[in-house]
Amino acid sequence: MAFIQYLTFDGVALPMPDSYEVEMADVEADSGGETEAGTIQRDVVRSGVVTIPVSFSLSPKWVKAMAEFRRKPKIAVEFFDTETLEVKRAEMFMESYKAGLVKDTSYKGLWKVSFSLKQF
Repeated sequence: MAFIQYLTFDGVALPMPDSYEVEMADVEADSGGETEAGTIQRDVVRSGVVTIPVSFSLSPKWVKAMAEFRRKPKIAVEFFDTETLEVKRAEMFMESYKAGLVKDTSYKGLWKVSFSLKQF
């Protein structure tokens, strides 16, 4: 059985994530809000902006690779869209990066790395 390739950064296929979600949100203009009549008015500027919270269990080699991607101002990401069940592409950046040691081994440990990808 073939696994789905959930994430690819700049053409590099990433390992299978421990957790993976695709969140979509609308960006609203400041002119929206509640009217004097009490109804809500939405002025949507962009619809379906993607955020992907993800976590991995990684070897030291992959921890170094993730740290390199974190330093980039933007990443060309191919991601598995949970709405259409197809692979989509977007320019994204990484935020809320965390890396922690899970288990010390003779190979420099097993690491838990988590972050969120946000679409430009």
